Amino acid sequence: MSTSKIDAACAGTFAFDDDMVVNRLGFGMMQLTGPGFYGPYPEPDDAEALVRQAAVWGVNFFDTADSYGPWYATQYLTLGLQGLADTSNIFVSDKIGFKREGPDEWVVNGKPERLRQRFLESLDKQGRDSADLVFLHRIDPHYAMSAQLGVFADLKKEGKIKHIGVSQANLQQLKGAMAFTQIDAVQNLYNVGRHAREDDLLKFCEQQHIAFVPWFPLGGKGLALADNPDIKAVAAAHDATPAQVMIAWLLQRSPVILPIPGTTSEQHLKQNIMAAQIKLSDAEMEQLNGVEKKIGR
Repeated sequence: MSTSKIDAACAGTFAFDDDMVVNRLGFGMMQLTGPGFYGPYPEPDDAEALVRQAAVWGVNFFDTADSYGPWYATQYLTLGLQGLADTSNIFVSDKIGFKREGPDEWVVNGKPERLRQRFLESLDKQGRDSADLVFLHRIDPHYAMSAQLGVFADLKKEGKIKHIGVSQANLQQLKGAMAFTQIDAVQNLYNVGRHAREDDLLKFCEQQHIAFVPWFPLGGKGLALADNPDIKAVAAAHDATPAQVMIAWLLQRSPVILPIPGTTSEQHLKQNIMAAQIKLSDAEMEQLNGVEKKIGR
């Protein structure tokens, strides 16, 4: 694999609208928090520097959430972006809808009044007049989906939100959400080891030109995909890492997929971005498509 170019633009682009076209390989902020994704990152200056370096290497799509920390990831993202000479092409997605009560504790809270309050607080912390994209982080069964998304729709009418998304929604829920407001993005669990149940949803997103943003794009807890023999074999053929192959698979899986691998390491950030240079053959794609079935997911 060539090492001459480190540029997220190699991943291709996705147009949210005529005014905002992003490089498809983004950066997720969740890891830049404390243990259990709670509390501050131990080295805040390093977190801010990593954001700046990602932007220097062509990343212009950053994903955060009020629940990451909470707030700490958003703080590091904001300060990191402030160090750039020009942020006019930077696109930030935010997520609202979880209440954090401790490390690894995530409580869904879609109370409409709280959603609005948390969004406005997040916007204020970022020092912005409007948000590029905001996801309903989870659909709370205790409140009507129309009431939850209605908050975002009202904020969009007020000019405070440009694009609305839903996270971890199935196809029926997505279609239901689209009856209330325009949905421009979906953020669901999706990777080479867990994808079959989402493939129909992905096809629908392709048809509707809805961005599909996979969370845990490299597998997350419990999968150990880096040790999978099929992934390792493809990686060896490209002189690449298993993580790079998993990112390349996502980019080739669909033109609406926008992977957002996160990291705390500049070296891993570099490797993630260089994964956009890998071109998998049809046979390799088929081999990787079969990983989920082999591991029994």
